[in-house]
Amino acid sequence: LFSTKEFEKAYYYDGDDLGAVWTKEKTTFRLWAPMATEVLLNFYETGNEKDRIESIPMNPDVKGTWYFEKTGDLNGVYYTYSVTVDGNTKEAVDPYAKAVGANGIRGMVIDLDSTDPVGFTQEDKPKLISPTDAIIYELHIRDFSVDRSAGIKNQGKYLAFTEKGAAASSGVKTGLDHLVDLGITHVHLLPSFDFASIDETRLTNKRFNWGYDPENYNVPEGSYSTDPYHGEVRIKEFKQMVQALHENGIRVVMDVVYNHTSASADSNFNKIVPGYYYRMTTDGQFSNASGCGNETASERAMVHKFIVDSVTYWAKEYHVDGFRFDLMGLHDIETMNAVRNELNEIDPAIIVYGEGWTAGESLLPDRERALKANMKALDTGIAAFSDDIRDGIKGSVFEEKETGFISGREGMEETIKFGIVASTKHSQIDYSRVNYSSAPWAAEPTQTITYASAHDNLTLWDKLALSCPKDSEEDRIKMNLLSGAIVFTSQGTPFFQAGEEFLRSKPLDETGTAFDENSYQSPDSINSLKWNRKAEYQEVYDYYKGLIAFRKEHSALRMTKTSDIQENLTFLTGLDPNVVGYTIEHSPNGEHAEALCVIFNANKAEATVKIPAGNWNVYVKGNQAGTKILDTVSGGEVTLEPISAMVLVKEEETKETISTEEIEADREGNHTEAGKEGKTGSNKIFTAIILLASVILSIIGILCIITKYKKK
Repeated sequence: LFSTKEFEKAYYYDGDDLGAVWTKEKTTFRLWAPMATEVLLNFYETGNEKDRIESIPMNPDVKGTWYFEKTGDLNGVYYTYSVTVDGNTKEAVDPYAKAVGANGIRGMVIDLDSTDPVGFTQEDKPKLISPTDAIIYELHIRDFSVDRSAGIKNQGKYLAFTEKGAAASSGVKTGLDHLVDLGITHVHLLPSFDFASIDETRLTNKRFNWGYDPENYNVPEGSYSTDPYHGEVRIKEFKQMVQALHENGIRVVMDVVYNHTSASADSNFNKIVPGYYYRMTTDGQFSNASGCGNETASERAMVHKFIVDSVTYWAKEYHVDGFRFDLMGLHDIETMNAVRNELNEIDPAIIVYGEGWTAGESLLPDRERALKANMKALDTGIAAFSDDIRDGIKGSVFEEKETGFISGREGMEETIKFGIVASTKHSQIDYSRVNYSSAPWAAEPTQTITYASAHDNLTLWDKLALSCPKDSEEDRIKMNLLSGAIVFTSQGTPFFQAGEEFLRSKPLDETGTAFDENSYQSPDSINSLKWNRKAEYQEVYDYYKGLIAFRKEHSALRMTKTSDIQENLTFLTGLDPNVVGYTIEHSPNGEHAEALCVIFNANKAEATVKIPAGNWNVYVKGNQAGTKILDTVSGGEVTLEPISAMVLVKEEETKETISTEEIEADREGNHTEAGKEGKTGSNKIFTAIILLASVILSIIGILCIITKYKKK
């Protein structure tokens, strides 16, 4: 019935007034419940007490909706719906609720303007030209600040992102200052909508969850606020977080989970329109391709509408700059393209990406799914994670002992090359030797998320510990650095898990031989960022920071067209096994340098590689990376250290070489790149003034000579 064109025609409601729409004079309520025979609107004084004020019958209205209008200022009043279908009455929260009380069991009428921080509506977002300019840092809100080493007052809260000057006991920057210093462009927040697993009335229990159990899609999670009982607080504090990040040049990505809900039969969706919002098997069971008990039916008109409405609401009301779709492969292509089109109307720079796979067999036909294999049917402004490059770099995430390119596994060169060109078509790649994909799946490099680690599975450092138990810590650090070099010098959009830059680990004990590979509900002791590791592994942090700065400076690493990659990126040939290299020539995508040369050596011995003729400046070498010259070489050949990367640039201008001693001195102070740039900028301004004064004096002198000559 629900999938028929007749049903959609009769009951599809395209209005923009679903939910509670507040004004000071009145509030209107509209609920889509086409199978209901009665709907009551219940009002409460609070969000979780037994204090119902009244229940009022709603009126059946157009296209299966129920409507009621109540006069007066209802701001702060809580409400639910009691919906009767086939003689059964169930109380539900409005799916379009914009505010809720503790644990999200009641919606709340809200004056959204009153939740805006000062200056929020006029704020300027950080500039972003292309998705490939983004550098995404995946972060859980609680992990970020809950550990004592963070030195942050608002532990585990939205407001932690507003605190400046935080530092660990070792003195290293933490929190917001760390993000700014590192140089990332986007913070990807694990689920921050209202989810079910945390009891917001017992936050002293300190329970943890990643949040992939959605309850109320259009409301921030209450446990991250300073007060989950009053619906307006979490809204304002979420906005304060976004505003603070924007003011510091960082955009915000939300991890959204529209593919399933925390409950199935008793979800708010199912209480209101039983069976409609989900894919159901022929015997009446919930289809479960999410692995979480159900999967939503995005191909149905009102589910499609809900997803699009919800995403655009977050973009407009909260100024969210990007959306990562959990199990995007469970959504239909049409819905994902509609999301992209609507976001383009708000801000074309909003990024959209997701997991191009499912967690089981779905009832949605393969050809309609937003899978990695179907990316060419999706808008080029939608990207998918590349499990090809992820597992090519470090080995399968499902086989803890399996090694990858960085840890010496042979035969991974073509997979690494495939990742370098962001899953696009390139004549120098043998696709029969790529680990998972027998053909290019991205139409453009903007469709690929390039990464080696995320919240799922082992951290990169723990993966190396288990897959390379006989290797020294020194060698495993080199592998970690090599992984970072591959990610940040490849085409596509780079992405990495918070803490990878200081070897994040999730040990289960003190032996260092057992690690948590699925910490979705593990305690803070496992999940939180241990900020003192940043001081312990400062060398790794500086390397990542240097790679990010180098990527930002070279637009050739951020090409947006497959044709540009094909015409300008050439892989080096005649290389040893476990060595991959390439050049980018002709200054594509606005690149200021004449050419770049990037080489990866995964061997435990030095590698000698022939490179094109010419004078090259070295910016990445051994354990050093950045925007200052480390060495200069003439074309012919270069020698790479064991398990390392080298990046060279052919430039028209001659730049001053920086010594290793200078780099180490720079590290000791843990100075921010912004501070260095400020000093450099001041020096440049001073020099420019001196030069200008010299020119003016010279002109005056010449004029005097001319005047004297004329008089004679």
